[in-house]
Amino acid sequence: MLRKDERKAAKPTADAAEVARFNALAEEWWKPGGAFKVVHQFNASRIRYLSEQLPALAGRCPIREQPLAGLRLLDAGCGAGLVSEPMAKLGAEVVGIDASERNVMVARHHAGEAGIAIDYRHALPEDLAGEADRYDIVLSLEVVEHVADAGAFLRAIGTLTRPGGLLVVGTLNRTPQSFVKAILGAEYVLRWLPRGTHAWSKFVRPDEVTGHLAPLGFETLALKGVSLNPLSFQWSVGEDTSVNYLQVFRRRR
Repeated sequence: MLRKDERKAAKPTADAAEVARFNALAEEWWKPGGAFKVVHQFNASRIRYLSEQLPALAGRCPIREQPLAGLRLLDAGCGAGLVSEPMAKLGAEVVGIDASERNVMVARHHAGEAGIAIDYRHALPEDLAGEADRYDIVLSLEVVEHVADAGAFLRAIGTLTRPGGLLVVGTLNRTPQSFVKAILGAEYVLRWLPRGTHAWSKFVRPDEVTGHLAPLGFETLALKGVSLNPLSFQWSVGEDTSVNYLQVFRRRR
């Protein structure tokens, strides 16, 4: 673990331009027909997968009313809480952190109105270094492609995962398919997302994620893709990892 003086000297993982972009869009998160309409549809398929897999991998019965009860979960890059809230409903003690202060404000307001207890903080993973090894489950979904230093970010969230705990990274693969579909298609042709939401050069391949986490004792449990069926227009989790993917790790004891 870094000493306090080393943490202060280290370059923060947040990208200021990305934070400013998401600050400006913060009010759109929970609007069903807003700027993140497609994100809601995409997110629903991820939540179904995580709701089944996380309890099973944590040794819990997935059909229990609150299968994650008693487990601490960190949502690193929580946005306005689209993942934090479903995880809290599964019984997890959720801490959600985000580099965008506006996102955190919107998340707190929405959770408060819904009566869901979540500890939201305007913070970066490195700010939680004093809580190393504290979380049973760490999630970081569609975040690593927006940070200033992917390696430093992944190592920071890895450190926060307790030995034996689970870490899930969801992001965009750096492939020709992702450039065509996630940038040209989603941002410029179909306009599902605001132009400039993504930079293809910042997309991260699964083997790169593994390379950053392996020194911390992580092993891959599952690698799945999240893709859209162009006929049914339904998102699903499957084997095609060429654009979006979910990578599930366990930290060795």
